[in-house]
Amino acid sequence: MRVLFCGETFPEAHKRLLKQPDAAKYNIVACHRSELVSAIQTADVAIPLMSRIDASLIQSGHLRLIQQWGAGLEGVDLEAARAKGVRVANVPASGNNADSVAEHVVMLILALLRKLPECGVNVRAGLLGVPMGMMLAGRTVCLYGLGSIARATANRLQGFDVRLIGITREPREGKAAEFGLAAIYSTAEREAALAETDILVICSKMTPEMRGSIDESALRTLPPGSFLVNAARGGLIHREAFLAALRSGHLAGAGLDVYWDEPIPPHDPLLALPNVIATPHVAGVTDRSYDEIAAAVAKNLELLRQGKEPLNCVV
Repeated sequence: MRVLFCGETFPEAHKRLLKQPDAAKYNIVACHRSELVSAIQTADVAIPLMSRIDASLIQSGHLRLIQQWGAGLEGVDLEAARAKGVRVANVPASGNNADSVAEHVVMLILALLRKLPECGVNVRAGLLGVPMGMMLAGRTVCLYGLGSIARATANRLQGFDVRLIGITREPREGKAAEFGLAAIYSTAEREAALAETDILVICSKMTPEMRGSIDESALRTLPPGSFLVNAARGGLIHREAFLAALRSGHLAGAGLDVYWDEPIPPHDPLLALPNVIATPHVAGVTDRSYDEIAAAVAKNLELLRQGKEPLNCVV
């Protein structure tokens, strides 16, 4: 069974799968994104990484399974897969993956508040006692989207003595207590939540209705001098409105691990802004997270080899 890693990004994924006990049973290969059209024609399983698996690719080969290395499936044409009879599965963002992303979110928050890039510049310039940072304690942190990553993030932020609030589609009874929130708002009430937010952490899934939902109105509702952290999906934010808010100073800063186009072009104007801290989509890229994902993917490969239904199928 030929297993194809589609694209040159996230190279550790390929290495981790090869270390699984049953890896020798499979022909596990990787291709450059430019070679995908030809390489996918001989693959039984495609692991997309950040490559788009569209209808033409699905129709051109004899794929049996599209297996995401992680949770997000917005890069897969699910209807085309369904029409061709190709199973599509993911690895839900829970366990070590959610914990890893949560740790990264906390790191970005602290780096923004303590102006970490400027600290590095000042050390090299021989300057002491600058810049002046900001404490996290006492700030209101809003988690936009309440899933596994938001829960893991909330657990870690409790120890920083922050006030936590949340925005969710389903503000059911007991959910605020479950996440340790001082207040919970429905998406229809988001303006009330954003108006009292010092640090907005985006934890939402990428769905058609959520694309660009952090728009000019949402950003304008945030208090002047607030911060935004996004380790979910870049497309959740309206790009031009976001750039305008950063340039004007309405947003004091942003910590980003995801972008509209990935990899983000090195000369993108976003990366030139002094109030942006950018990381290369590594929030979930840790030893424990990848070992857990690799084990889940290997389990699905074995189920497929045995003619059984893979786990966590969405198609």
